[in-house]
Amino acid sequence: MKIRVGSRESSLAVIQSEMVIDAIRAWDPSIETELVTMKTKGDRILDRNLDKIGGKGLFIKELELALLAEEVDLTVHSLKDMPMEVAEELPILAMSKREDPRDALILPEGAEEIDFRKPIGCSSNRRILQLKKMFPQARFAPIRGNVQTRLAKLDSGDFAATVLAVAGLKRAGLENRISRIFEPDEMLPAACQGILAVQGRMGYEVPFLADFIDGKATREALCERAFVRALDGGCTSPVAAYARTEGGRIHLTGLNIDGKGNPFTAEAEGPAEEAERIGAELAAKMLR
Repeated sequence: MKIRVGSRESSLAVIQSEMVIDAIRAWDPSIETELVTMKTKGDRILDRNLDKIGGKGLFIKELELALLAEEVDLTVHSLKDMPMEVAEELPILAMSKREDPRDALILPEGAEEIDFRKPIGCSSNRRILQLKKMFPQARFAPIRGNVQTRLAKLDSGDFAATVLAVAGLKRAGLENRISRIFEPDEMLPAACQGILAVQGRMGYEVPFLADFIDGKATREALCERAFVRALDGGCTSPVAAYARTEGGRIHLTGLNIDGKGNPFTAEAEGPAEEAERIGAELAAKMLR
């Protein structure tokens, strides 16, 4: 048996895809695996924000086409980067255990504090809205690219700081670049931040990922995605969601903006097995 795993070309994407390959080999060392990398449109166009060129789907379109053409059997994504709606014929087949979901402040190498004479490099409306509350004196400028590209731009002196997901930094072995970690009550994470998703063709069975799939993270992801989906939150939306499961119950904190563009949060709690309902109902409450 051979399994071809599709991945974006970036070093972090490859690391994350290799985590899936390692899980397959741990399940059955006799399974042959092949990593197939490709550059997506979202990776190629770095001079414009995602909302100007088509949104998050640009990071998965080429990989989805490869799945449909049966050039690969599975693809691996950061779940936070996947659109809330995926093609019925290409479902999400597995979700990983959640890595640290928080965001981190990164300063240029050698810096000890933010130099507010320069802008903070950030293209996320979700992050910018929350950063403005913490740093009202800050200015912001867009920054695109993979983790290494953003760090290079930061260290070149163009930016005072940037913000990246702790999960990606840890997986890439770049924890030493973290200057400060924002707690969720300071900066609510993107929905599903820290969770990996394996996408495949409808009907493709993945028994070899039994030990990779995490039920707790899956429930939290379903809750968060239901919340964002109900608010029609796309890649440029400031919508955020963070669910935590404890003792059979799930607690969700959601962030949206009011009619004046000001962020506000609300919370909901209920049985973990009703995760999607809880997410959708909190969104409806916030819309009202």
